[in-house]
Amino acid sequence: MLDDRSKLLLKALVERYIADGQPVGSRTLSRASGLELSPATIRNVMADLEDLGLIASPHTSAGRVPTAKGYRLFVDTMLTVQQEQLPALQIKPEQPQKVIANAAHLLSSLSQFVGVVMAPRRTSVFRHIEFLRLSERRLLVIIVSPDGDVQNRVLFTESDYTQSQLVEAANFLNAHYAGLAMEQVRERLRLEVDKLRGEIAALMQAAVNAGSQALSESQEEVVFSGERNLLAVSDFSGDMGHLRRAFDLFEQKTQILRLLDISSRAEGVRIFIGGESQVVPFEELSVVSAPYEVDGQVVGTLGVIGPTRMPYDRMIQIVDITSKLVSNALSHHK
Repeated sequence: MLDDRSKLLLKALVERYIADGQPVGSRTLSRASGLELSPATIRNVMADLEDLGLIASPHTSAGRVPTAKGYRLFVDTMLTVQQEQLPALQIKPEQPQKVIANAAHLLSSLSQFVGVVMAPRRTSVFRHIEFLRLSERRLLVIIVSPDGDVQNRVLFTESDYTQSQLVEAANFLNAHYAGLAMEQVRERLRLEVDKLRGEIAALMQAAVNAGSQALSESQEEVVFSGERNLLAVSDFSGDMGHLRRAFDLFEQKTQILRLLDISSRAEGVRIFIGGESQVVPFEELSVVSAPYEVDGQVVGTLGVIGPTRMPYDRMIQIVDITSKLVSNALSHHK
């Protein structure tokens, strides 16, 4: 356990390093902490903190910088979030894709880092379906989701259908299955196939398969905004390797998705500090995230990705407010 003096010096060191981006020496730390300690005493405490793995000494400087373990202790036990006066913020109730894009942009513009939003989890429920004959054995499937999103798919069929047959099939699907997920429709059609004429049943099965794929692909899983902001961050701009790894992470998306999925199962804001685990794969990045809701049900996660040396108190406030704005916008868009 750290004593109060060690905690105060670690807190001062982390805050000074976040503010300046320069390794913190004993003289600077003495002034920043407000403690009247001799340089020798401060050096001894810093040596103890280094032995505990909370700070490290870069080869090029006599000063110290926080490690991932040091940031974690700071964030969990020493961070106080001051309510900063942010500009009046609003995200209008619109189509979910628009809300998600606006939220990612808001996060990046407020933080000056990367905004990321995991799109709402959604089942492949349809509200309405139509078929349009394009040519022989080629037709257009038009699927409308409950939130008004429209998806089109061209379908190639083994049989040629008249427009009246297509209307019959669409009417049957809309009358009996609207409001169900495509997976449920597929299962019920399989059980009820004997009641339907063979060629119409085959058409419906093909349409449901196409519709399920169309609805699942209709929205990006993760939306990023402001990746170029990292070019202006000194922690990255001086090291192309750091930048390349960060952009690889955005491109692959898999690890970010896993991290956001973990966040969605927690209440409130969570902070992931690089190097702690495989979730954030390298030490230079941290993620501040929070879940958002629709009608009281958690459906996705959003956050800010930036350097480990980020002002966590401000990022917590930005992420928390944005999650509430997104929850409100999606809950009021019907």
